[in-house]
Amino acid sequence: MSSSPQQLYLDLLKKTLSFALWAEPPVPAEAFAYRRGLLTRSAVAIAGKMLALSRYRLFEDRGFTREQREDGMIWPGLADTMIGMKRLDNLQMCIETALREGVPGDIIETGVWRGGACILARGILAACGVADRKVFVADSFAGLPRPDKDKYPQDRRDTHHIHRFLAVSQEQVADNFRKYGLLDEQVVFLKGWFKDTLPTAPIEKVAVMRLDGDMYESTMDGLVNLYPKLAPGGFCIIDDYALDGCRKAVADYRAAHGISEEMHTIDWTGVYWRKSAR
Repeated sequence: MSSSPQQLYLDLLKKTLSFALWAEPPVPAEAFAYRRGLLTRSAVAIAGKMLALSRYRLFEDRGFTREQREDGMIWPGLADTMIGMKRLDNLQMCIETALREGVPGDIIETGVWRGGACILARGILAACGVADRKVFVADSFAGLPRPDKDKYPQDRRDTHHIHRFLAVSQEQVADNFRKYGLLDEQVVFLKGWFKDTLPTAPIEKVAVMRLDGDMYESTMDGLVNLYPKLAPGGFCIIDDYALDGCRKAVADYRAAHGISEEMHTIDWTGVYWRKSAR
């Protein structure tokens, strides 16, 4: 089977971003110790300090299957994305279709973690020789917000804000772009809560929007501020449709704005639709 150099590069980029070429390594035990009980946290902390005296570290083998990794069902140790190959393939398809068919606008992801999906987006633009579109990288770079239970009761049971593993600094994400040779003026960082950054973001039109905010509030912020800018023929990708808050936000927004375009399933949690001309 023959492939163009462009497609070979993008296939390798996706495999590298998702760490698919290597076995999932054990993670430092302290990475997830905060989720354990007090006794376990104390034991891990004490053992870690004792081992550190001899320049050793304590690691945890989480035993994930290849299928779980490929389907983006884990929080990986070293991968630069956690969305899995199916959602990476979908993002590539959406961007390449928009480019091929001349759908105007930039690309944006809201909720980027280590930046893998945005790095792929920038890689696609580079492989296609596109210099007049930007990739917007929107994140708090400090994890998820505490639920606003009064304004958004749909998020009242959400606990994403406690997971320190989800907080990745802008500096680290920029370094990840840099190590792939893809950090340049076409990459624009939007740092802060979506409710603060998206209303004034310097975006005129969007060709592909990818929402990965987990919560009702974060998903709704993305839809309210970005969907009106989505060009006809553009793609709206929802990463967290398996989560109640996200799914409810999508349903509420589509109903309120009479959006009837068919929603397509990507995998166990990803969906997308294409905005029709009206």
